[in-house]
Amino acid sequence: MEKQITSHIVKGAILGGISILFSIIIYIFNLYTTQWLSWLSYAILVGGIIYGNILFANQNDNNVSFGNIFAHGFKTTAVIIVITVLYTVLALYVLFPDMVDKIIELSRTEMLKNPNMTDEMIEQGMTMTKKLFLPFAVAGAIFGTGFIGAIGSLIGAAVAKKNPVDPFKQDTAQ
Repeated sequence: MEKQITSHIVKGAILGGISILFSIIIYIFNLYTTQWLSWLSYAILVGGIIYGNILFANQNDNNVSFGNIFAHGFKTTAVIIVITVLYTVLALYVLFPDMVDKIIELSRTEMLKNPNMTDEMIEQGMTMTKKLFLPFAVAGAIFGTGFIGAIGSLIGAAVAKKNPVDPFKQDTAQ
């Protein structure tokens, strides 16, 4: 019986779903300002990718190379990026349209704490932030998730057990 290998698409969909659930909980309970929760979200993502890489190596009887495992982890990351970008756009326009206003108000509050900023500077900053919020949110989702995914893929590829088969080695037993 042939072993089943869990696809990077399945792993990415599961991790993307967990990430979406986590961000919905943060939104519902108004926990945006709690910094450690964003670090926890990244830790879950990195841990999931590492586990997925180790699982991939084990399902292939550890006959994989560092590059094979890293590629699998980064393909998983690519799936997570697609899901995260779609969720970001959907959340900002359909699910939680007031999220942009809440985040901009938080930014205004932080700017007011700076004594060097005038009211005019703050208003210009708020106008610019509102115009460019979606592109920056999407870019942040792509690059942030990609960076964290690359780190998770590297760690996962490093810690997974490997005994790659040399395709050029000839069997000398006759």
